Formats: sequence, C-alpha cells, structure tokens
Amino acid sequence: MGSCCGCCGKTEEENKKLNKASFNDELKDGPVSKRGCTDIFCLPIFIIAQVVFIVVTIAGLSDGDPTKLYKPRDYQGAYCGVDENWNDGPVTTDQPMLSYTMNVTSAVDTMMKQLVCSSIAQQALVEGASGISPLITSVDEQNDYLCDCCITPCTKCTGSLEVGGDLTTGSSLQSTITSRMSDLTSTSTDSVSSLFSPSGSNGDLFSATSFWNEATKYFNQVCLPDCNTNFNNINTTAESQLRNYTYTPAPDDALYGPWQYLLNAPENDLTSEIVATITSAFTFKALPKSVCPYEAAQCVPFPGMEFSEIASGLNRCQFELAAEVVSAVGSAAAASFSSLGGEAFANAASSSFGEWMGDFLQTLDSFFVVSTLAFVVGIVFLVLLRFFIGFCVWLSVGATVFFFFLGGLMAFVRSGQCANADFFDSGTQTVVAVAVAASTAATNAVTGTETVSEALTGDGQDYRGVQTYTKLGLGCAKWDEQTVMSDYTSTNYPNSSLTANYCRNPYNDGDWHKASTIWCITDDPETKWQECLPIGVIQPECDGGYAVSSENARKALEICAYIIWGIGGVWILIIFCLFNRIRLAIALNKVAAQFLSTNVTVVLVPAIQAVIGILWCVAWMAGASFLLSQVPSGYTPTESYATYEEAYGTTSSCAFWEFGDGCSATPGACNNKWPTGSVWKDTDCGTGTTAKCWKCYPPRYVLDVRFACSFFVFLWNNAFNVALGQMIIAMAVSLWFFSQDKGKVSASFVRRGVKTVFRYHLGTVAFGSFIIAVVQFIRYLMKYFEKQAAAQKNRVMVLVLKIMQCCIWCLENFLKFLNKNAYIQTALLGTNFCTSAKKAFYLILRNAIRFATAAALTGAVYLVGFVCIMAGTTVLGYFVVRGMHDEINPVIPVISYIAMSYVVSKLFMNVFNLAVSTCLQCFLVCEEMAEKGHTFEDIPSVMKKWVKSNIKSKGSKDEAK
Repeated sequence: MGSCCGCCGKTEEENKKLNKASFNDELKDGPVSKRGCTDIFCLPIFIIAQVVFIVVTIAGLSDGDPTKLYKPRDYQGAYCGVDENWNDGPVTTDQPMLSYTMNVTSAVDTMMKQLVCSSIAQQALVEGASGISPLITSVDEQNDYLCDCCITPCTKCTGSLEVGGDLTTGSSLQSTITSRMSDLTSTSTDSVSSLFSPSGSNGDLFSATSFWNEATKYFNQVCLPDCNTNFNNINTTAESQLRNYTYTPAPDDALYGPWQYLLNAPENDLTSEIVATITSAFTFKALPKSVCPYEAAQCVPFPGMEFSEIASGLNRCQFELAAEVVSAVGSAAAASFSSLGGEAFANAASSSFGEWMGDFLQTLDSFFVVSTLAFVVGIVFLVLLRFFIGFCVWLSVGATVFFFFLGGLMAFVRSGQCANADFFDSGTQTVVAVAVAASTAATNAVTGTETVSEALTGDGQDYRGVQTYTKLGLGCAKWDEQTVMSDYTSTNYPNSSLTANYCRNPYNDGDWHKASTIWCITDDPETKWQECLPIGVIQPECDGGYAVSSENARKALEICAYIIWGIGGVWILIIFCLFNRIRLAIALNKVAAQFLSTNVTVVLVPAIQAVIGILWCVAWMAGASFLLSQVPSGYTPTESYATYEEAYGTTSSCAFWEFGDGCSATPGACNNKWPTGSVWKDTDCGTGTTAKCWKCYPPRYVLDVRFACSFFVFLWNNAFNVALGQMIIAMAVSLWFFSQDKGKVSASFVRRGVKTVFRYHLGTVAFGSFIIAVVQFIRYLMKYFEKQAAAQKNRVMVLVLKIMQCCIWCLENFLKFLNKNAYIQTALLGTNFCTSAKKAFYLILRNAIRFATAAALTGAVYLVGFVCIMAGTTVLGYFVVRGMHDEINPVIPVISYIAMSYVVSKLFMNVFNLAVSTCLQCFLVCEEMAEKGHTFEDIPSVMKKWVKSNIKSKGSKDEAK
C-alpha cells in the first residue's frame, strides 16, 4: 500500500537498464487480480480540501454580493438598483436601469468654443475698444487664450477651429448661439426636429454621420427608474421638482478662465450681449433628484432621444429615436443604429433570435432523433474504421507529404510573383516551367539529343531554343500549318527561324507590332497566342515590379520554400524508416476501434464525466462569485487628481520587443494593481488653486487568498474528474485486451473497471490529479503576476512571466501525458502512482519512437473521426428535419445538430484515443513478456501476429550477433 508522501521510495526498478523488460510474471494472464489500495493516504487530504472549500465558500456567503459581478454600473462606477454604493456614491434603490442622459460638456463644447473664440469675444478679452479695456490684462494669459482658441498658430493646433463659423458682432453672437442652444435646451417638437435636421442651425454637428459614429461621448451612463425616463413621462410631483442647470466649462478646461472673464464682465458695448447669452442660453432643465440621483449636470435628458430595454431582465437600455425626428435624421440614423444598436437593429436582432429559438423548439423531436442517430453514426464509424483505418492513415501520411510540397510551392511562387499578376497564374507558370524543363532534360538523356541553347536577350528576337509550351502550359501550333494568324509564317519572317512549333518573337525591321518576349500561336481555340519562357527559366524577371516589393522578403520566401521542401524530403525518409512502426500503429488503432465497437457503453464514462464537470463548474462559480465580489472599501484611492494621466497613467505604443525612453509608461493611481479600477470625471473639482476633477472607482471583483483556495480545489476536482475517467477506461480496455474471445462482446469490462478503480485506486487518481492541479495553479499564479506587472507598466517582467507560463504549460502537458500512461500502468499492475509513473516513464523511453508514431497517427484518425461523425450526423439530421418538419427553415436545426455532433464525436474519439494508448501498453507487455517465453493466446489476433513477428525478428538479430 502506497502513500501520498511516501510512495516514491527507491525500488529495484531504478537499477534496471532501460533496454530490459520490466514486467512481472503475474501479468501473464493480463491485469493483476490480487490488488491492494494504492495511495490511500491521499484520500483524506482530498477530503480535507473539499471541507476547506466548503468552509471558505460558506464564510464568503455572508459578505459577498454576486449581483455586483453583473449589475449595470453608471459613469462613476456606482451600481444601479442598490441601497449603498462605494465611497458614498448615489443611492440607486429605485433606479435599476442603466440608461443615458446628455453629456452637456460634450454636447455644447462646439457652441462654447464658437462663443469664446469668436472675433467679438477676442476683442472683449484681449483687444478692447475705444475707452474699454480688455478683460485679460496679462500678456501670458492673452497668449494662452489665443493659442487655446487656435486663433494664432501654436503647437496645440493644426489649424483654425471648425465650430460653425466666426461671430463678429454681439448681435450675431447672441442670435446664433441662442438659436443653436435652444435646440438642446428646449423640449418642443419643432426644436427637437431642428436639432437633427441637416438644414437646422446644428446641422453641421448633430445630423452629421460623425456625431452618430461617436454618439456615446455625448451621453452619460446613469441609473434611472426606467429606460424612457424624460420630461414627458415623469409624474406631476416629480415635474414640480425639476432642477435648473447652467453650463460652465470644467475647471480644468483650457477655456474655463476666458469663460469666467466673459461671464463676470462689466456690461458695455462689447460684453453686454455676450454676458446675456451666457447667462440665458446655456441653462438646461434637469430631472429631479428623486428620479435621477446625481448632480443636475448628469440629469439632463437628450432631446429627441428615447431608450428601450435591450432584453427583459438585463436592466440595460439601448438607443432609439423619437418619432418626430426620424424624418429629420435621414441616412445618418442608419449609421447611429449600426454603432449604437438602435431600434430597427435591435428589433431585427430580437426578432431573428426569437425565430431561431422558435425553429429549434418546434423541431425538438427531430433533435432527439438526430442525437440518437449521432451515436449510431459513431458506432458505425468505429466498425468501419477497423476495415478502412489503413487507408485513412496512409491517406493522411500522403496528405502531409502533399502539403509540404504545396507549402513550399506557394512560398516559392510568391517569391517571384510579378506585380498585378494572379497568384494562380504565377503558380501555373512555375509548375509548367519545371515540368517542361524536366521533360526536356529526360527526353534528351534518353534519346541522346544534344541540348540546345535556350539563350534569350532583350525581346527574344534572337531566341533559337526548343520551347513548345506557353507560360500557362498551352501547346504551340506549327507556324507554317496554323491558320489562326496566317501572316506569321517562315516565308513572311525568314529571319525569325519559325521552325516547327517552337516559341519565337517574329518581326521584321520597321514593324510596328512587336511582342515584348517570345510567344507562339496556341492549339487552344479560346486563346490565339500567349507568351513563352525559355526552357529552364522558372521565374522570369518582372519588369513591372514584384508583388512582394522587398528584395529581402522575396529572398526569405524563397529560402523558406527550400526549407519546407527539405523538411518534406526528410519527412519522406522518416516515413520509409518508420514503415513497420506505422503499420503497428494502424494495427493498434484497429484494435481500439474493435474495443469501442463491441463495448459501446464505455462512451457513457466521458458522458457522465461531462455532466458531473458541468454541475461542478456551476456550483463552484456560484460559490466563487461571493468571494470575487468582496471588493474592500480601500481597494482604490478616494482622492481626486488634477489630470487624467495622474489617475489613469500613460501607455506605450511600442511593440513587445521595443525598448527605450520612448517606450516607457507610468501606472495611474486608479489602476496600478490588478484587477484594475477605472477613472471618471467629477463636476466638483474642489476649491483649491488646482482643479482636481478625476476620481477612481473600484473593479467589480478582486482575487484574494480565499479565492485562491477555492480555485485550487476547483482545479483539483476538475483534474480528478478527468483522471478518474482515464483510469476507468484504461482498466476496461486492459481487461478486454487479455480476455478470451467469447467474452469480448460484453459490457462487463466497463463495470469491472469501475468497480476495481473505486475499490482500489481512488487514492492514485487523487494523487495524480493533485500534481496536475498544482502545476496548473502555478501557471495561473504566473498569469496573475503578469497582470500585476502589466498594471505596473513593467514590460520586462511581463515578458519574463509570459515565458515562464509557456514553460509551465509545456511541463503541464508532459505531466498529463505521463499521468495518462501511469494510470494505464496502475490498471495493469495495480501499483501506486509513483511506481506506475516511473514504469510508464521508462516504458516510454524504451519505446519512444513507437509512442510518437502511435500518437501522431492516432491524432490523424482522431481528426478523421471528428469530420466523419459530424458530417454524417449533420447530413442525416438535414433529411430528418426536412422529413419531419418540411415547413420549418432547416438552418437553425442543422446548426444545433452540428454542435451536438461535435460533442458526440469528442466523446467517441477521446475514448478511442485512450484506448489506443492502453492497447499500445498492453502490446508492449505481451512483447516483453514473450521474451521470457510467455504466450498470449487470448489477445486480439492482430496483436498476436505482431508479438510473434517482433519476437521472431529479434531472435534472428540475436542469432546474427
């Protein structure tokens, strides 16, 4: 009996050489029958882990709130529909819907700049008039103003501001700004229609496609009682509580100072109309606090906009247009719908989804029929696989050779493809050139014909070679016998050597019509003539340039082509060298297919595993959600910051391999650790000399020690579930492999396998899965550290941690492979995990090429099985649904059949894959035991032949020595 900690002590096995058999005589009758419990002391540890998980989860139930993981959040990170928000945020108990109000700052930014930067405002601020001093007296402030308004060239600007035109007088300023602002501040139908009309005073802004493509910046995400909360549908009590909001630029806005100068300016001929406009035109009506629990600035509805819930229960709203403005919007509405999900798009999507679900539900009976047929298709495939697996494998091997050739050819053709030339035509040209050159060389070698010069200079008038095919492989007609272009004969062109059907470029001195290179008249009636290449010229020069302009890139492609062809050549040699091993792998696949076709109930093992895995994942996620949602109150700072960079940090646009001063970045106060918080801008920027408007809000979730504990148990249980299925299947296959023929068509092997594993080897399953869970946990821990390094803008550490994750991933996959084979050893020998893993490791080393060959070919069969089962099920499903529900569109039902057949094919092929691995180890047991003189009469006949053949071959080699 082994233990979780002490099963890895030294044994005599460590002293055996790798090239000697290591199986005991007790395997002569198959898997050992006298077994003991293995790794039994691992089970209490496994149970303790489950208890710890339950305790941690129950403790988290009292403090966590899973709704925070999915509840909608407003612009400042506050949750909708809760009694209390982080950092004394708004109480949104009666506001469960995430809807939208106007972002006044963005909406009026253009009008504000048009006012402040107008000629009349410039005169009042920096120039003054007769008897009127300028409002800004500091030269530095005047220069800042001129630069901020882009009135004079400066580094902030690329040209004058485009704000709808200049305003040169007080009266024009008052009428223009008042007209434009009234579209936003008024709630009348006429004003709303004018706002979006291309001919309205704001037609250059709100009817433009650019507005709709960037519409989200003109809205605040806020929590409201329902999606369509606006002035028209609030009750009378709330209407009496409407608030007023007078716009002013944010204190950190560059034009805040000039705006304040104008707002507080003494009335005179320059300023009176400006002040009147600022104090009256920029005042909005805002929803009452009882409806919209924010400052008035965030509670101004956008005129002409309505909203509806995306789907019932989501508590999220989507954009719509009021009926009175649809006609004014025109084609711009389509752009808004595309980018924002407007009414027409949403209705179409919901309608389509509803129809899809309706089609599926109406054809549910056919779905169950097709599900049954999918299992039938899987069984039929495995039965046929016993007879056609050799063909499938050799076809796959041939396909790999073909793809090596094709991959090299594509790289080679691309390296010489001319600009504006079709890739297929270039490939055809290359293949024809090679074929003609090879054919000519072979013919000359056989007939002893002297090789003719294929020299060509300039336009090819001097070419006297023997090319008889065009670039694209069309045959050439004889010059003196063709009638397509009767002028081109040896009589008319005596100096061009128009002999037989060789390509030439015939013309006489003074001719106007001249080809650029050699050509011939083809024997294809659809193509009169076509250019040729001299024999041996595979890739001609491209006078008009190449498709790949870089010479280095073309050379790299050419080198890659040679490398691919070289690897293909080596692969062909490997195939010849491994010919017998490939045949052995084919035999193993046949035996595995025989096992599955006679023991179909084994497929229930992974099916039950899948159900258990899904239920466990659901249960774990429910418990983990309480742990994840417990974000501490001090996780992100509560202070305010003067700039966005202070709060959010800076980013780098450099690629991961680029370093230097220009690639540096700094973390912000809000997101300097992971999970990261985010940033929002408050209207209250403090009372200090420096405006501090930027604030933080926390993430939805955090990861702490309690979650780490829960996550490790999640990984361990998942690995345990997988390992248990592998052990049961390995046990069933090994029992079947050594049983007598008359008992091989039976479900008892699966039952016996389940009974043996649960009685003796659950400790081994727990131990093996524990190792996998530890490695996976370390890999995810490295991912966590990578995220922390990324939050700290530490690019070097991010790269280091990525590399470490890659190495750990490789280790994880190696251990999974070793564990799988260790479970097979446990099924055969009844040994504990460490001993089984050691035996499996040595076995793999002794038979590395066999394992590699079997794995590669099983992978190919695995893919073929996927395609065949899915294709067969889908085709049958189409005919079933058409026969049972001819009136239903078959698209959605067929898609559901594809998804279902994928699951079924995965169940069959995963079991098949493990069955092959088990059969391979059983065969190796027989082979090594046969060296000791044992015979195995009950193993599958195919394997019996291979055992005898290999022993005979080895005996012949020993005699030769």
